[in-house]
Amino acid sequence: MRIGELAALAGVTPRAVRHYHHQGLLPEPPRRPNGYRVYGVRHAVVLARIRRLTELGLGLDEVRDVLADDAGAELAVVLRELDDDLARQETEIRRRRERLGELLAQAEAGTLPAEGPLPPALAGLLGALPVTDSPSAAKDRAHLTLLAGDGRGDAVLEALAPVTQDPRVPALYERLDALADAPLGDPRIGPLADELAAAVPDAVIAAIPAEGPVAAAGAYGDAMLADFAPAQAAVVRRVMELLAERMRR
Repeated sequence: MRIGELAALAGVTPRAVRHYHHQGLLPEPPRRPNGYRVYGVRHAVVLARIRRLTELGLGLDEVRDVLADDAGAELAVVLRELDDDLARQETEIRRRRERLGELLAQAEAGTLPAEGPLPPALAGLLGALPVTDSPSAAKDRAHLTLLAGDGRGDAVLEALAPVTQDPRVPALYERLDALADAPLGDPRIGPLADELAAAVPDAVIAAIPAEGPVAAAGAYGDAMLADFAPAQAAVVRRVMELLAERMRR
């Protein structure tokens, strides 16, 4: 048989046959004087077996191990590992579909946060915050999304719950917005920083992890400050200093 005939018989493409040759899975037959390879039935049997194994989800390295073990013991081990892996994938897919169902329900009810899919703790917090068109509040919401994802910020998010009911918060955001074009020496900077820091509950300070975005005063702090106008950044910098002092107590 020529390579095209072999490929058709085994249900693969000639390109796949050449790839299996290159990977060492299918021995190459000797060439005739005219340069053509001539395949026998044994090649077709091996090729069909490779196709069946790859269709099961085995990688080529695993197929190579199976082909090297004529007794079939290696195949049993590989199939068990494959089954275990598929079971893990099923569990993960089920979990993701449950989460997707929750998000679809929020979207249909009009309660999906503007930030998109979020962990439940963060979605609950953002959903409870007062509705406002404050640019500073929008930045704060964006910064809060950095707390989600690895579980370390969940305690901080829970501790922030009282802030959503604090009547001072909307006015504090408005005062921060008002500093967008103010000079660095504006006398409103210090008092606003003190009030913003005082609005952060002690439970939040206790929940801040030793490592992570919340506690980072270096690269994260610099990046966050760069997101504000100079006078606003001065307020935020002072708030960070005051909170750091409370953490050290």
